[in-house]
Amino acid sequence: MKASKVVNVLNEKFPNPKCELEFTHDYELLLSTMLSAQTTDKRVNMVMNDVYKKYNTLGKLNNLTVKEIENLISSIGLYKNKAKYFKEIVNALLPYEKVPNDREFLQSLPGVGRKSANVVLSVLYNEPYIAVDTHVTRVSKRLDIAKESDDVLKIENKLYKYFKEYDYKKVGEQLVLFGRYICTSKKPNCHLCGLYKECNSKDKIKEE
Repeated sequence: MKASKVVNVLNEKFPNPKCELEFTHDYELLLSTMLSAQTTDKRVNMVMNDVYKKYNTLGKLNNLTVKEIENLISSIGLYKNKAKYFKEIVNALLPYEKVPNDREFLQSLPGVGRKSANVVLSVLYNEPYIAVDTHVTRVSKRLDIAKESDDVLKIENKLYKYFKEYDYKKVGEQLVLFGRYICTSKKPNCHLCGLYKECNSKDKIKEE
């Protein structure tokens, strides 16, 4: 399938994509991205909007103990580990005026891997990265851009090659939304896809 076909469908379905994590300050995006692992963006937004309003500076967040953070984020998956990461990330950011545009620094933070770093770098600094999450992984494999056996780094590199003539940041955000709302894990909305005839996935819902 040609990349141009996929891009046309993505542009039709999500013409103005954006990250669905809500934030006012740059550090909030970093923290929320870390918290969103194995948890929905919607859940993170529900929990963190009030937290960020009440503790609206890095200094105020830094004054929280790990136990207090646990209590604030207890409805988020893996909250005990994430509370520790949260505290360490806030402390690491204190010397900086803003979240550094530095992949090495970001990936040195606890709970922040390549995917999270890609989100932060692309959203905050418009860097040309694609964040390969579970949605992007699923869509890439279903559209035969990647193989079932490919790991996330291999998928990311294949996406750069496949979409080499297009805006990686925009395509990346579109793929997330496409996987989240149309090419879902269970009972994909194939009737809304726009790529039904080209898709050879075993998960494809047969037309009636």
